[in-house]
Amino acid sequence: MKPRISSNAPVVRTVPWDRNHASREELLNLEWIVTNGLGGYASGTISGAVTRRYHGILVAAMPAPLGRMVMWSHLSESLRFEDGDVVSLGAEERAGGQLNLGIADYLREFRLENGLPVWIYHVRDLVIEKRILLPHLQNTVHVSYHVSGAKKPPRLELRPAFQFRHHETSVDEAAASSYRLTVADGRYEIAAASRDLPVFRMQLRGCDSSFHVAPSWIHQVLYRSELERGYAHEGNLWSPGTFDIGLADDCVATMIGSTEDWEITNVLSPDAVEHAEHERRARLIAQAAPGAREGVPAELVFAADQFVIEPAGRVRDSARAHASGDEVRTVIAGYHWFTDWGRDTMISLEGLCLTTGRALEAGYILRTFAHYVRDGLIPNMFPDQENAGRYNTADATLWFFHALGRYFDATNDTITLNLLLPKLVEIAEAHLRGTKFNIHVDPNDGLLAQGEEGVQLTWMDAKMGDWVVTPRRGKAVEINALWYNALKLLASWLRQTGNDKQAERFETCASQTRASFNARFWYDEGGYLYDVVDCDGQSGKLDSSCRPNQVFAISLQNPVLDESRWPSVLAVVERELVTPVGLRSLSPDNPDYRPIYSGDLRSRDGAYHQGTVWAWLIGPFIDAWMKTHPGDPHGARKYLEGFPPQLETAGLGTISEVFDAREPHHAGGCIAQAWSVAEVLRCWLKTA
Repeated sequence: MKPRISSNAPVVRTVPWDRNHASREELLNLEWIVTNGLGGYASGTISGAVTRRYHGILVAAMPAPLGRMVMWSHLSESLRFEDGDVVSLGAEERAGGQLNLGIADYLREFRLENGLPVWIYHVRDLVIEKRILLPHLQNTVHVSYHVSGAKKPPRLELRPAFQFRHHETSVDEAAASSYRLTVADGRYEIAAASRDLPVFRMQLRGCDSSFHVAPSWIHQVLYRSELERGYAHEGNLWSPGTFDIGLADDCVATMIGSTEDWEITNVLSPDAVEHAEHERRARLIAQAAPGAREGVPAELVFAADQFVIEPAGRVRDSARAHASGDEVRTVIAGYHWFTDWGRDTMISLEGLCLTTGRALEAGYILRTFAHYVRDGLIPNMFPDQENAGRYNTADATLWFFHALGRYFDATNDTITLNLLLPKLVEIAEAHLRGTKFNIHVDPNDGLLAQGEEGVQLTWMDAKMGDWVVTPRRGKAVEINALWYNALKLLASWLRQTGNDKQAERFETCASQTRASFNARFWYDEGGYLYDVVDCDGQSGKLDSSCRPNQVFAISLQNPVLDESRWPSVLAVVERELVTPVGLRSLSPDNPDYRPIYSGDLRSRDGAYHQGTVWAWLIGPFIDAWMKTHPGDPHGARKYLEGFPPQLETAGLGTISEVFDAREPHHAGGCIAQAWSVAEVLRCWLKTA
């Protein structure tokens, strides 16, 4: 299959299907995702088969302690003709190799239309169009079918199947062991008989239909991606029965599933819901930067929208924000399994919000995280089933300064600056005197040190049990580049507000940091920067691993590295680390280099930052390259040319988290990653 993009509105990415020449495996490997602005989503393969624990027609974002729940797992689709012939449009896979892939014979096209999935089937003399969308800020999904061209339309049979569980739970450990179906006035409710879980509501709208109650279990459903990843990979689904729908030419049948109350799901008709969602998406394009309103950047605008959310369930945070006339917003780091992470949010903010014309939401995000500051730190991440954040990070708070810098430059929002400035001073003072996880400034050289046994604190944070794969304890290169940038930004903001004395104090700290950085991090023999100095707290112990972290010494708004050394560092990084889809996390010359990201969890975590390519790192590399080659933005575009093809692999219309370090650079990790999308979109516009 070779996707193509339409140049006309709406923004369309088409995946044509040729059953005679294409591999059926592609139907099981290519994935789509639609989100609801709450952290919930619908996602699956083009085939309709569930291959991950995270796949589902509706994964609802529920308040803690529930978190994101798989509420509707699968939908079997069949056509029954008058002559008794039955055609299956979907796919199911059972353990032992029982694979029903009837879709391969009838699918003609899959496309993303303004980011929303559409399937086109040709069966005999009719054409069937299937669409899936999630109304914004609702845990609701609409699955619609439109038939045309048939003289004697068949009946459409839909059999929904369920396995209520948290989306991280193994597929063999359902939260409910039995279910109860309630039927009244064309409304169907499914409840877990054994636990206090959300009620799932179903309704069929738009065509004549009936429901045949026939509860049954579907045993040994195979989740092939879980098998490949070394996890439990067989589970059972429960189905209450089958919807029988009388199709008519130009009839649209819509199956609605929701955890919302009926009065919410029925506020708008299916047609009105579709119209509202297309209007919302049209506004996304209209408010984006002019260069992002068509083609690949327009697709990335829709991809970016998936990550900016109003977190479901943080009722107290919402009440606090509303009391001051504000809103709570955050960023999902990646789908399917990440929640909101402080570091990812701050790195992604410019690309997700500022280049897309969503500065208002950028302000919401920054003020939301300012409220979470504790001991001079913002949270590393928020666990899905908890309300409180975890603070094990040495860099997320420093990225907060970077994000604020980009936001203030774009908006000149002096109200937010004055509101947050005391907290920013508090953060800087906490770092100077020392805070949690042994994060502290060494008074002897002004460099920021960090590290605690058994705790991962930098962005290279893979941990398996007690094994921290890349501990990087000591004075890490990007931590000190970020620290210097934060000090310079803080001093400039203080001067803007007339606090010259405080500004002078932080400028003095910045000068000491810069002098020490250039004296201590330069690895003369290699012509690049040490990754960590004073490793494990041992004075003079150096880590000369060639990693991408050194790029931030050039790329940030206030570069800490002497300009005379920029060309050498960039030459080494380009030679050792740059690929068509981002930067390697470790040079191939290092004995610890792991080029392939695959296998079970231990294998993947062992390679995560030991060679694996990270797409988001192309952003700071391009920033550094353009500083070294001023006036040549088009010359930097060549480093982005490998990304458009990625929108047609793994997660369609978006960019994956990581890639193998050697060709053909297979995608891995999350199928949709916030900072991957954000940095490619930002740099696409920057290099136009």
